[in-house]
Amino acid sequence: MQLLSLAQEGHELTSDLLKNTYHLETLSPPSMEGLDTFAEKGRVPISNGHSEINGSTHPQTTSAKSFFSKQSRNKSITSFEAITSVVDGLKMLYNEKLKPLEATYRFNDLVSPALTSSDFDAKPMVMLLGQYSTGKTTFIKHLLQCNYPGAHIGPEPTTDRFIVVMSGPDERNIPGNSVVVHADMPFTGLTSFGGSFLSKFECSQMPHPLLEHITLVDTPGVLSGEKQRTQRSYDFTGVVSWFAAKCDLILLLFDPHKLDISDEFKRVISSLHGHDDKIRVVLNKADQVDTQQLMRVYGALMWSLGKVLNTPEVVRVYIGSFDQKPVNEAAVGSVGKELFEKEQDDLLQDLIDIPKRACDRRINEFVKRARAVKIHAYIISQLKKEMPALMGKEKTQKMLIANLDNLFAKVQENFIFLRGTFLMWTSLGRPWLVITWMNSRN
Repeated sequence: MQLLSLAQEGHELTSDLLKNTYHLETLSPPSMEGLDTFAEKGRVPISNGHSEINGSTHPQTTSAKSFFSKQSRNKSITSFEAITSVVDGLKMLYNEKLKPLEATYRFNDLVSPALTSSDFDAKPMVMLLGQYSTGKTTFIKHLLQCNYPGAHIGPEPTTDRFIVVMSGPDERNIPGNSVVVHADMPFTGLTSFGGSFLSKFECSQMPHPLLEHITLVDTPGVLSGEKQRTQRSYDFTGVVSWFAAKCDLILLLFDPHKLDISDEFKRVISSLHGHDDKIRVVLNKADQVDTQQLMRVYGALMWSLGKVLNTPEVVRVYIGSFDQKPVNEAAVGSVGKELFEKEQDDLLQDLIDIPKRACDRRINEFVKRARAVKIHAYIISQLKKEMPALMGKEKTQKMLIANLDNLFAKVQENFIFLRGTFLMWTSLGRPWLVITWMNSRN
């Protein structure tokens, strides 16, 4: 508006003119019809050009010229609640639009718990996955340049629990049962995995400049064999899938001497489906083999991952030795040392970019949740429509279960993504829960 006023008065718009504060102070901007009336909306009533605040009077001008002064340039002229960030906007959209829809169709009971303010305000998270003794805890120690409270490093499976390493006023460990009820932490949804898991979950807090920007998640080592899988007292794959939805980056760590992907590790990687853009692979302890063996190890790792990930694209693999010891230059040579340094710089740059991409990730997750809620609403509505109002509920329930393919083919015409979600529902046994719930509602 200042530029328009200068041009209307016949001045030539030059850099010298804009730097001259005399013209800006004596500028009479063009008046706009109705602007003074609109500015008065939402303001304190004035009397004789003064407003009363806390018993004292203050002069207050209402002319259009005041909107061009430096003091009022950043003030809002509307009484609407200001949205100061993207996160605040997502909160408002979720509470006003999405959350009522989730409550109506019981999305929180059947699919995913409701989101809280801490879920939107949480720092970006990085989760480390891998078999035992691949260097997950050592990798965190390498990033922090110190041990976090409760860290155990050894050749045997030492980390037997999920540990969230985050910023705090002092060094302390918080048990899992206390973490999930903490209002400022985004881990309330973990209560659905039961007390057996919460006894294997804790939060490690410490003051550290890196933890002020990101949160690290250390996980138990993935074992192999049926015996190790059945000895877990909680749904390990389900917990990993829950954290994968919350994390911004997932690091899969491998050891040159442990390239085989066990059955449990294969199930864990499969549970990461839908979060492929977050996965990065780290070939740790690469300085334990020479250059020729490293080339063969890299080829074997890519071949093993190709059978599990089932994607035509090549996954990004970082090669290096991520610990506080110097690189074994005698084994890898000068070329290998230079390669490790470049790979480490690339990985650190990827970690540095996480806070920058956190806002985009929250928007992406919000859109994915909105689509899932819409699919859920279509499914529930169709099942509800097929159920009778009074009699024959049990017979109709058996018929719906026997003819789910034909039933959901009707809804698929209205929603293009329904087929894939229906296959997921049938694999998890969700139709039984839905139909049973509708039967009780009727």
